[in-house]
Amino acid sequence: MRWLRAFGEVVRSGLTIEETRLEPLLALRTAAGVAIVIGPALWLVSPAYAASAALGAYSAGGATFQRSWRPRKVIALGAGAGLALSTFVGYLAAGRLVTFLPLLAVWAFAAGMAWALGSTAGIVAATTVGSMLVTITLPTSVGRALEHAGVIALGGVVQAVLILLFPIRRWGAHRDALADALAAVADYARRLRHDPTAPFDPEPLMTARDAAAVTPSQARTRPPVLHGPRGLAERILPVVAVLADPDIGAPAEGSGRDRARELLGAAADVLDAAARSIRRGTPAEVLPGSAAVLRVEDEHEVLEGPARQAAERLVELLDEALEIARCGGARDKAPTPPDPASAQFLVRPTMFRLLPVVVRAVRRELRRDSPVFRHAVRLAAVATLGYLIASRLPLDHGYWAPIASVMVMRPDFHRTYARAVARLAGTLAGVALATGMVRALGPDAHVFGALAVVSAALSYTLIRTGYAYSQCFTAAYVVFLLGMGGQAWDQAVSERVVLTLLGGALAMLAYVVFPAWETPRLPSRLADWLAANGRYAAAVLRSYAEPTREHRADMRRALLASREARAAWQEAYDQARQEPVRPRGLTSREAEEAEEALKGFDRAAMLMESHVPRTDSRFEPEAERLAEALEADTAQAAADVREHRNPDWGRVQEALHAWEGTAGDRSPVLRHGAELQKQALEDLATAVSRTPLERDVGSAREERRVRAALTAEGDGSGPAHRGG
Repeated sequence: MRWLRAFGEVVRSGLTIEETRLEPLLALRTAAGVAIVIGPALWLVSPAYAASAALGAYSAGGATFQRSWRPRKVIALGAGAGLALSTFVGYLAAGRLVTFLPLLAVWAFAAGMAWALGSTAGIVAATTVGSMLVTITLPTSVGRALEHAGVIALGGVVQAVLILLFPIRRWGAHRDALADALAAVADYARRLRHDPTAPFDPEPLMTARDAAAVTPSQARTRPPVLHGPRGLAERILPVVAVLADPDIGAPAEGSGRDRARELLGAAADVLDAAARSIRRGTPAEVLPGSAAVLRVEDEHEVLEGPARQAAERLVELLDEALEIARCGGARDKAPTPPDPASAQFLVRPTMFRLLPVVVRAVRRELRRDSPVFRHAVRLAAVATLGYLIASRLPLDHGYWAPIASVMVMRPDFHRTYARAVARLAGTLAGVALATGMVRALGPDAHVFGALAVVSAALSYTLIRTGYAYSQCFTAAYVVFLLGMGGQAWDQAVSERVVLTLLGGALAMLAYVVFPAWETPRLPSRLADWLAANGRYAAAVLRSYAEPTREHRADMRRALLASREARAAWQEAYDQARQEPVRPRGLTSREAEEAEEALKGFDRAAMLMESHVPRTDSRFEPEAERLAEALEADTAQAAADVREHRNPDWGRVQEALHAWEGTAGDRSPVLRHGAELQKQALEDLATAVSRTPLERDVGSAREERRVRAALTAEGDGSGPAHRGG
């Protein structure tokens, strides 16, 4: 993608309105927290204290809107404490550039490394850098600095207390994650009715698993309905895939295929009803026709063999989903186990036990090629450079430039540039709106304080519809705070626009100077996914060779690792498609073909997993040799892909050839899965293997194809570009 086209995509992304469900009650509660701290501070103390209180309450409230599975009151307290600490430490070093700049650089670097813990930690840490830059100009002594830090921390405490007193959908995010997982399997079942080999994106299941990890205190209060349905979705997924497969499931045509479509449609209806029940906490209606379809009768059932087994298993699993749909929120009233801490649940470390986890996560990212490490370096450099440049300008609020840089910068190119564009557009609109209102109303601190609270409420309401629209009211909020404090707002707003433009430009330039492109990393991401898929497929085969509980546990762990590798590949591939970088190692077409091959390989393993024998079943000793060959060949092929060598499947072919003579009684699902895996590996080799001559010809052909596509788009004669 060329720079001009990439920038066009950035502008569209930054100004796009995201379709999402608004949460006005949450916004109202958080804005009330801002009002509670602004009013008394303005009335009893001074506008400067009111500004500090507003900063703490506003930033702590905004942190609670970030995606996190921890209680929101904990996030508010943590954000308030971080803002207070950065304010006080920043004031101690303020006054001399020789002391403040090193502190700012170290603090910004640490904030950048916080992305190793996730986006929520990274965003909250960035706000502490902004707090350090703003509030060090307010106190006049160490004692006053402590007071301002305490007022800022009080803002976080107020937000936490409001969350405790007025809970709104306390487990709402967890319910949504679980409901989305069930709805994703329902959608998959519907697509299988028309496309028996349709792919499945496991991201909703991964999100639901992440949401299911709770601390012991959360486990004591978690609604019982959130305990089991995630495992139900996991078990239903391979069953519907086997039922729809034309080779081992229902026949491609005839009454068997019609019966499979009926079962798949009924399964989708039941799963959707269960998803609605969990999301709303109320019983959901299941169509009588769908319930009637879910009967497998001995005399009139047209399905046979593995298809019949899959249908019977599906009916058993959907009975559980029917119970969930019909009971709804009544399950939440079930008695809590006497000792939930000893019950089995996915453990999330408490805040006090999080330090070793943080240290390990940060240590993994402390390498030069890590996107998080490079982001931290950029953040530290831009924050200090922006502050240094702004301090030399004849402007009173120079800290706005580094704040703009810090708040828009992200570890990847597209989000950094999109947020820079969105922040500038939102700032211009918000400043224009607020300036007009200030001119019309005249100087009145109490009116400006009220308008600041209203602007905060609107910013919270629109926080998930797009950064530009939320930033519009954030800019208005700042203008009203300046007016409340009696500052020369007419001069300040023009300075804010200029310094926001400067900060955004520095953020963009930093990514050009020290980028973290994902395009060159695509072969490595693909290799990781291939190796993880190989381990998963080998674990499934070992469960056939020796069906034990240990092998089932290994299979589950390998499946989760495979999903994580697939998610890492998908994220890298999506970012690479938006980068203005020429393909290196993998062209876009080769990446797409390799992705489809690995999805087919993953689907074959999932089909085989659905019929893994029980622990008391007979062994399949021949499967062990294929498992060893598959794991060895995929591991070697992963190394070959990283080094741009052609992969080879010699061990797998030998194992399959040796197996053919002794596989007369092999399970049809196992036989079909092995054939699909072999075909998928061959497709992968075709996608990534090239001779030296083919590499040169392929590169030239790819460049011509891209130029032709760009020309066609330019004159409107080409097809609409998909993705982006």
